[in-house]
Amino acid sequence: MKVLTAAQMREADRLTTERYGISSLQLMENAGAAIAEFLREKVAGLARRKIVVLCGKGNNGGDGLVVARMLKESGCTPEVFLLSNPGAVEGDAAVNLKRWQQDLGELHVVTSISEWESARAALAGADLVVDALLGTGLRGPVEGLLASVIEDINATRQKKGGIGGRTLIVAVDMPSGLASDAQDFGGPVVSADFTVTLSAPKLGQLVLPRASSCGVLVVRNIGTPPELFESDPHLKIHWIEPGEFQFLPLKRDLDVNKGTYGHALIIAGSVGKSGAAVLSGRGALRSGAGLVTVATPLDVLPVVAAGMPELMTEALASTETGTASLRNNDYGRLAEILRNKSVLAIGPGLSMQHETQQFIREIVGKTELPIILDADGLNAYDGMADHLNQRRAPALVLTPHPGEMARLLGSTVKEVQARRLDAALEAAGRWRANVILKGFHTILATPSGHAYVNTTGNPGMATGGTGDVLTGILAGLTAQFGTEDWPRVLSFGVYLHGLAGDIAASRVGHAPLVASDLIDSLPEAYSQVLTEWEHAR
Repeated sequence: MKVLTAAQMREADRLTTERYGISSLQLMENAGAAIAEFLREKVAGLARRKIVVLCGKGNNGGDGLVVARMLKESGCTPEVFLLSNPGAVEGDAAVNLKRWQQDLGELHVVTSISEWESARAALAGADLVVDALLGTGLRGPVEGLLASVIEDINATRQKKGGIGGRTLIVAVDMPSGLASDAQDFGGPVVSADFTVTLSAPKLGQLVLPRASSCGVLVVRNIGTPPELFESDPHLKIHWIEPGEFQFLPLKRDLDVNKGTYGHALIIAGSVGKSGAAVLSGRGALRSGAGLVTVATPLDVLPVVAAGMPELMTEALASTETGTASLRNNDYGRLAEILRNKSVLAIGPGLSMQHETQQFIREIVGKTELPIILDADGLNAYDGMADHLNQRRAPALVLTPHPGEMARLLGSTVKEVQARRLDAALEAAGRWRANVILKGFHTILATPSGHAYVNTTGNPGMATGGTGDVLTGILAGLTAQFGTEDWPRVLSFGVYLHGLAGDIAASRVGHAPLVASDLIDSLPEAYSQVLTEWEHAR
């Protein structure tokens, strides 16, 4: 699904009216109806809940007034606050303000901090707060009255009672205070449990440092035809969701065999880090590769071979410290191992040993297989990242975490995290590679300037080994589907990895989650994606 800036969203709305005859007033009506429907789906016994709807003077407030009207008509009793003088409300929002005032209920008008002091008590007893204060038109940090209101909204999250033990916060289109584009203005931002965004995700919801304020991001169509932006080649940012995978052959035919789904080779492991090789291999098998071979130093091969009976193994000559030796290249052993493989994943657990790092660089430079370079494979290019362009393989994916990305770019982690999208795109262009910048809202950037942002995953995945699993998943999927549409295949891998993590966290929690839990959840995650894939088609 394409991701839009505020200006691009306004243009899509304009074209919806111009080409399809859907008025802006009808779009506002549809928006309010979609959000009210979401609330009825999400909140059990909604009619019995105390609901507070907070509206600003703009179109976002107009959406909120429609939400309140729809809830009122369905038997709820929302309490509506307008944080503006009614005379300042214009256009479609003014139409819906008049409808609320004339037909449905009381309106609490708040125009100053002193007036808000007396109105604040309404939040204290709320089960549900609908944030419709500020939308995509934000131009700077929120100050004054609205800043106080936002701080009080966030404070309600701490109170006991409400829905699921506390007040539920649902943002209309944007959490108030969060910019819709890639510039963070500072100032307070509503910390929502859910953000129901309209027509398409907004850039700021995915790439800003405070994008977590959206909570769970939900996209609802309000009548703007998706083809207005999905077919636009100038829109190059995508939100990863099952619709992105609809052209991948996820459902298998009957007349197939293990050879149909490729043979992934994973070069990984060393003494003390054999688990990285096992986790990568298991991830590749669980994501559907027909065959998986793990090439690992002889000293740790028995441990790796015992890690999963379905794995095949190849022994690599070892250094004195139990890491992969450069002698593997000298004896031509590696050429035999690489023969008839579909993809090479290299790096997990190989170590920072000098000879092993040279071994990695030689392999990456010589092989023509698609390469997935991770962990110690990336470390081999610390201080010499330009050597990544000295390779035969046309297809390369790098999977750095922020620290590895900072070292490759000669930057700092802080700088990378402050400009994650730009950093990923810069790296993809510099090294003619697909770059997967891991972390909160993992970003896949391509050499052509496209970027895919993922929102599956959770803090429990911040534990050793989950990156090794991702490497295996990417190898397994590449073995099956090839590199013709590699960004989609890689996007699927990133999404599947995060979804498996979410399923695992729902069972064991965040803190106890380990990488093996993620692998065990892959079958359920794959099944869930397959169901959504069939629906999308």
